[in-house]
Amino acid sequence: MCLTMKNRICLTSDTNPFKNLACERLLLESVQEEEVILYLWQNEKTVVIGKNQNIWKEVNLNALKQDHGTAVRRLSGGGAVFHDLGNLNFTFLMRKANVDLDKQFSVIIEALKSFGLDAKKSGRNDLEIDGYKFSGNAFYESKGHCYHHGTLLVDVNMEHLSKYLNVSKEKLKSKSVNSVRSRVKNLNQFCSDITIDSIQKALVQSFEKIYGKAERIEIQSLNQDQLETYEQQFRSWDWLYGRAIPFDHEIQKRFVWGEIMIQLHVNKGIIEDLNVYSDSLDPHYIDSIAHDLVGCAYEADTMIRHLQEHAYKQDIANLIRHSLMEENYD
Repeated sequence: MCLTMKNRICLTSDTNPFKNLACERLLLESVQEEEVILYLWQNEKTVVIGKNQNIWKEVNLNALKQDHGTAVRRLSGGGAVFHDLGNLNFTFLMRKANVDLDKQFSVIIEALKSFGLDAKKSGRNDLEIDGYKFSGNAFYESKGHCYHHGTLLVDVNMEHLSKYLNVSKEKLKSKSVNSVRSRVKNLNQFCSDITIDSIQKALVQSFEKIYGKAERIEIQSLNQDQLETYEQQFRSWDWLYGRAIPFDHEIQKRFVWGEIMIQLHVNKGIIEDLNVYSDSLDPHYIDSIAHDLVGCAYEADTMIRHLQEHAYKQDIANLIRHSLMEENYD
């Protein structure tokens, strides 16, 4: 018997990034088997980094603090993004069996068609119009519960975007551009009728057209104690800034799937501790690398043997072998 999908929409006017990420996590945990939730939200002057990124490297923290901005770390992988009130964030939440990226992206694409715009998916996690990016996306899964979230640049302050984000030269080189601002555009540059309110209404209409009629979720109806707990977790120093370790060796390279940096503390030839930073869209595998290599001999073949099988493994294996070979010749 085919079950009918139940769909819900959650809209919030709160611009507190810690609370908004907490709400997203709570919605993720509460999503039912035959349900898709669309969550629309905004943050005020915020840099959001991926789960495995090095905040000290990715964000100009001094400038952000001086301008009374906020830095937060999300659950999903991927790179750093800038949010202000000229940006609208969307999140699709569902169980793993109901993940359909083409269908999810079509909600955005159809909404923009109502403004006469022809948006296209670019790579795995971008949306573009005429070659200019207006939306970056990331993905997360936990215990069979999944979300796909992203940004919609409507009228973002591009000067702030460049000011607060430290985008690596290697990343820009891989995209054949000179600066982060040269490859992004606001939607209102393509159509002056697009505002935060108008695109939000278009997304709701598009979602209901594609997924069916949806009930509304009020933030007040969620478990407020749990919401507060998650908000404090996102605010915590350990979550936001991560551990600092005394590292002796550093391995770094950019691949097609993203950049990776591995910092290792080695004692008597054994890896005692390490940090792994990456803008990869697969945070779970990045997390597993530390688990695989702590306690392992600092020797290329041994390290490679301990790595879990994954699409990235061969790239990382080649990086380890090449880096250790260079050290031996120093």
